[in-house]
Amino acid sequence: MNKHLPASGVTSLVAGKQGTSSQTSSIIDPASGLEVGSLSHADLATVDAAVQAASDAFPRWRDTAPAQRARYLMKFRELVEANKQELAELITREHGKPVVDALGSIQRGLEVVEFAMGAPQLLKGENSDHVATGVSTRSSRRPLGVCVGITPFNYPAMIPMWMFPVAIACGNTFILKPSEKTPSAANFLAELLTKAGVPDGVLNVVHGGREVAHALVTHPDVKAVSFVGSSAVARAVYEAGTSAGKRVQALGGAKNHAIVMPDADIRSTVSAILNGAFNSAGQRCMAIAVVITVGEAHDMLMPALREGAAAMKVAPGADAGCEVPPVTTREQFEKILAAISSGESEGAKLVLDCRDPDAGKDGKGYFIGPVIFEGVTTEMRIYREEIFGPVLAVMQVETLEDAIRLSNSHDLGNGAVLFTSSGKSAQLFEREILCGMPGVNVPVPSPVAYYSFGGNRGSIFGDLAANGPDGVNFYTRRQVLTSRWS
Repeated sequence: MNKHLPASGVTSLVAGKQGTSSQTSSIIDPASGLEVGSLSHADLATVDAAVQAASDAFPRWRDTAPAQRARYLMKFRELVEANKQELAELITREHGKPVVDALGSIQRGLEVVEFAMGAPQLLKGENSDHVATGVSTRSSRRPLGVCVGITPFNYPAMIPMWMFPVAIACGNTFILKPSEKTPSAANFLAELLTKAGVPDGVLNVVHGGREVAHALVTHPDVKAVSFVGSSAVARAVYEAGTSAGKRVQALGGAKNHAIVMPDADIRSTVSAILNGAFNSAGQRCMAIAVVITVGEAHDMLMPALREGAAAMKVAPGADAGCEVPPVTTREQFEKILAAISSGESEGAKLVLDCRDPDAGKDGKGYFIGPVIFEGVTTEMRIYREEIFGPVLAVMQVETLEDAIRLSNSHDLGNGAVLFTSSGKSAQLFEREILCGMPGVNVPVPSPVAYYSFGGNRGSIFGDLAANGPDGVNFYTRRQVLTSRWS
């Protein structure tokens, strides 16, 4: 594979072969606003061909021993590790995030690959002998068939690696539909999987927009769909997929709250909030979007938080020391600016306004620096909606119980964090908070790969989360055999 893989001419990959289409779109470098390549969108015939290729590959792959599937993933892991710098630079060019952040996200994806390499252990069943005279019962896990993954722009390598390694380790074949905004990483990973020896058709990549996604979600030969994106689209995917008789896990948006107690260590708390709120320009489903200060914590926290946010380096992701990169698309750039304006018009107090940083003065790129509002209320748009940008809302309450109630009342419940030095407060928070992934004194409470990743309320649709045990359960069906031999 050539160094610095060009983004031009990105096409679908079906059974190892490139697809073609008359419809194309531009791939944009968000740091410059310039086109760096083109994406060929799949037509419905290509979608059908991808499903057929995955269906054809399924019987042989299903019958491949789990230990052999694990060995393929071991080789794949080695290849990703060897090529991760090139992959990270590719992600930075299309997404905008700093190279170091891209490398970190690749590592998080590799941790899921490492988890999936335990397929022989993960797929073991149970056995009960002599449940009745001469009768025994045993359970086993069986693959589903053709599975689909629809992934967002913000983690173009990590989130696909949350899906297809677990799915294929369980014996399924897979079709990946990445975001059309950051498409090249998916092809990069698929090519590495082929180099690892995985047969053609086990992983296919189909590019395109809403029409392609809908065709995959409703295709009669697709058995399961995994989705990560906004809550509105997650709900639509869940409803369309389940109506078509498919198994669906759909992870949606977030409005993660950070609660700061008066006994919190202010220095480390400020560092954590800056990381959680503004790194990757806030384009993370685990980003801190709301800070709730309890009692006197507000006056202790805010001066240092404003000073720290104002000093963060807004720059292209390829620049050394970049802390706040550009947002990925012009559409998202304009949406964030509109949300900031709505906060001002609805009466929130703008205490830090870096929406027009030096990095974007030349009119090139989609740069927005840290923005902090105080006096935010639950009726305001900047509180109700997921902004997905470097905008932080600060609210004040008197007690920890008030803060927990406030967080629990939001429509979204992905994550929440408590900053405190009190074990008693931490225990109350853990017991009462209603979110999928709470944390204490950490900036981003994203669990390790052998635990499952998923939220609560409007942040997830479906019974099973991603990764870990839930991932294995999602990509397999349980079969229980009862037998008697005379």
